[in-house]
Amino acid sequence: MNRPRLLSVVALLLLHPACAKRPSHADMSGGYYATPAAAAAMEAPNTESYAHIAENAFKRVADDPLSTFSIDVDTASYSNVRRFLEDGQLPPADAVRVEEMINYFTYAYPEPAGGQPFSVRTEVAACPWNDQARLVQIGIKGKSLAPAEIPPRNLVFLLDVSGSMSSPDKLPLLQRSLAMLVADIRPVDSVGIVVYAGAAGVVLEPTADRDKIVSAIDALYAGGSTNGGQGIEAAYALAERAFRKGGINRVILATDGDFNVGVSSEGELQRLIERKRDSGIFLSVLGFGTGNVKDSTMEMLADKGNGNYAYIDGLQEARKVLVEQAGATLVTIAKDVKIQVEFNPLKVGAYRLVGYENRVLAHQDFNDDSKDAGEIGAGHTVTALYEVLPPGAEGAVPGVDPLRYQQPKAAPAPASASAELMHVKLRYKQPEGEGSQLTMPVADPGHALDAASEDLRFAAAVAMFGMKLRNSEHARGVTYKQIRGLAEGALGSDARGYRRGMLALLGLAAGQQGEPLEAPATVAR
Repeated sequence: MNRPRLLSVVALLLLHPACAKRPSHADMSGGYYATPAAAAAMEAPNTESYAHIAENAFKRVADDPLSTFSIDVDTASYSNVRRFLEDGQLPPADAVRVEEMINYFTYAYPEPAGGQPFSVRTEVAACPWNDQARLVQIGIKGKSLAPAEIPPRNLVFLLDVSGSMSSPDKLPLLQRSLAMLVADIRPVDSVGIVVYAGAAGVVLEPTADRDKIVSAIDALYAGGSTNGGQGIEAAYALAERAFRKGGINRVILATDGDFNVGVSSEGELQRLIERKRDSGIFLSVLGFGTGNVKDSTMEMLADKGNGNYAYIDGLQEARKVLVEQAGATLVTIAKDVKIQVEFNPLKVGAYRLVGYENRVLAHQDFNDDSKDAGEIGAGHTVTALYEVLPPGAEGAVPGVDPLRYQQPKAAPAPASASAELMHVKLRYKQPEGEGSQLTMPVADPGHALDAASEDLRFAAAVAMFGMKLRNSEHARGVTYKQIRGLAEGALGSDARGYRRGMLALLGLAAGQQGEPLEAPATVAR
């Protein structure tokens, strides 16, 4: 998952020795707690930070007929947006990553066949926010695994127990979340725990003893100032000692993002995570709490570690990420998954990728297997949307001035009388194997929006919601009433109520943006 990211220096403490030598306060159960002075010292102003997102613009097919990007399986943006809205605030525009909002939801794409790690489905219909455009959906479904098929798991929790983690939506929620994850631990699995800050070092050596794991989790208390010290190195060392060949080897970092000090370089941290990733130990990140979220840092850490980044705003989200979707969260079935689309200039004048701004790749990176990209987990669904304009409708898309020293590049010659709208290629690697590639043409049958699948219509509604929250120039005419109407007609079975939950969020956002709808229902967390 290769993207330009500036790593906040505050996260770099994770490489530097410190907390193993810090004094701590232990109670009779062996837990750790914050002294009143330490707790008071933790009171701090809001320091949340988000990387800037420059929304994708339309591109002329005559200028650039290819679109290349890495898939994204993170879902943190949606649950973080939900936290803002339920707290009575609009999220910052840069906290809204449209692709993560779309991919928060599961779609009914077909199971892969013929031994493939995933299936690919495409669909085309009218675009609900642009009556001149067509909307193309590319849907990927990872192979599902039965519980007996899940490989042995070697999990190491790297937990922030600093004083800033003491509020109910941080360490207490983290403890309850981890208890859910370890409830189905098997004899072939192991869990180890490393903490940093008020308590430092290895709290639990790798074990399959559920009682020991739960006791160690229950004994954690927040206290002290954040200083990651050798935390991440200790976690990786623990994972190496319990390494499962052919199994799941993963460090799970859980924090509010409040890394206060750091003296190491961002390059050193990235290289460490990449080295461990290449050795077979992946890194996932769980964000908690309010006021300290270092979103871009946590996202970058997970990306470099071939892992997922999720934001846990309540027990419902913890259950979704760590129990219901444990396979997608922990079991990688294909890595470095890239998509490249070639547009037919006879059918498409201009196109725009919806979201994925920080996943865009150079076209030549598609065939370069050394370039990192996104991973797909077992049972995971991934969705990408393109807004495409027919030839002649791209007149408003800015072009370039005539060249002075050379002839302008001729438009690519289209295949004669081709009915194809575009051609989709996917490149990926098996978790421990060589690269493979899938290709498929995409035609446009001319369907109206109401003839499209529930999945396309709901994904379009989520995209409109995200664009509306970002005040996108591409959604200036979109209303919350329009979004809700589209979403209500595409709820499907929605067994766990996640799609209905978005209806309530639409009501909250509409009120904040001056378009009040009927009173929303309370969203369960």
